[in-house]
Amino acid sequence: MTDEDGSARRAALVYNPTKVDRRRLRQRVEKASKRSGWRHPLFYETTPEDLGQDVTARALREGVDAVLVAGGDGTVRAVAEALVDSRVPLTIVPSGTGNLLARNLELPLTDPEAAIRAAFDGEVREIDIGMARLTRADGTTAEHAFVVMAGIGLDAAMIANTRSQLKRSVGWVAYVDGAARSLPGARPFRVVYELEGHRLHTTRVHSMLFANCGALPAGIELVPDASVADGLLDVALIQPNGWFGWLGVWRKVWWDNSVLRRTRAGRRIVQRRRDTSVRYLQGPALEAGVEVPQPVELDGDEFGEASRIRCRVLPGALLVAVPRGHRG
Repeated sequence: MTDEDGSARRAALVYNPTKVDRRRLRQRVEKASKRSGWRHPLFYETTPEDLGQDVTARALREGVDAVLVAGGDGTVRAVAEALVDSRVPLTIVPSGTGNLLARNLELPLTDPEAAIRAAFDGEVREIDIGMARLTRADGTTAEHAFVVMAGIGLDAAMIANTRSQLKRSVGWVAYVDGAARSLPGARPFRVVYELEGHRLHTTRVHSMLFANCGALPAGIELVPDASVADGLLDVALIQPNGWFGWLGVWRKVWWDNSVLRRTRAGRRIVQRRRDTSVRYLQGPALEAGVEVPQPVELDGDEFGEASRIRCRVLPGALLVAVPRGHRG
């Protein structure tokens, strides 16, 4: 396959060396590239200092036609951030523990060969990507992308309290450990927020989640209406009233969202319930401010504390390659 000027196309692989078998992965990409008539691929390793943005930007300067990413959710997020509006498609080779974007796109999680082939002969889809602008206590700001979910409050504290060694050994289940460490000291905080196009509101929450897509491992639908292709931001306000309120949160997320909503009769039951432990909002953007800076996470990575956060989605700003005939 060649570009319009007749030169052979070229792919780049960005990978986290702690998450993959680098030798085997590189061989697979080289083989698929050669079989498709593409030039020899470029390879870039991430580092603690560069989670993927800089090396992906370097690959774009080299004029690559496709970028493959292999690593955890943080690596996928970083590479996707560098690819926003580049029109160069991203191919996710499931690796690491979460693979949350791959799960939400219903990509093959146990067939790396199929994932790699998609970069060279798959179909390209447009999906939304989230952007979070963080304002720190000192007034400085920074904006970063998220492909799955951003959060401020307890969910970010849980991630901060999750032991990295445990996460490496047991995967996403390690967040249970983080929850156990965070819940005893969890306190609600006041937030003032405005959904774009609506009036200002104030309430007390334990956490606010901003979702580009909402499915978690084990079939849990944390934000059931979130979609990577609707151009909208979905927001969940987690506001349980005491310990019994946390049972309401669990019922809402696991039973209502992940079980009942799968049937018409179940959806009617959910609609009749008046449960304020979790409230959902939807719109193009939402800005929120807090009195006391709160921890922030983007796609499962810590991003320090912020006193204000503004999240929005960029509709169709990220291209992803999926296997030919993929129905997800």
